[in-house]
Amino acid sequence: MLKENSLEKGENLMHNKQQHQRSEYYKRLSEVIRNYEEVVLFGPTTAKNELANLLKDDHHFEKVKVVVKHADKMTENQQHAFVRKHFEKG
Repeated sequence: MLKENSLEKGENLMHNKQQHQRSEYYKRLSEVIRNYEEVVLFGPTTAKNELANLLKDDHHFEKVKVVVKHADKMTENQQHAFVRKHFEKG
């Protein structure tokens, strides 16, 4: 029982550390995004949705158009092409 409690405590600490790191990362991204009129968040994970929801709930981003698109894993060149194609439409 003691070993299980120790493992659970370690998992909780690791989870809290990951949450804190993610929160700090989103905060740094938000500081950059604040300077733009439109941003496109894309990728294969749900992180883009988490960030979009945080931005939506923050009045500092009322005038920033945030577009969320699912995309498979891409190389850096594919990412650049994806972003170019998105903004060519606008």
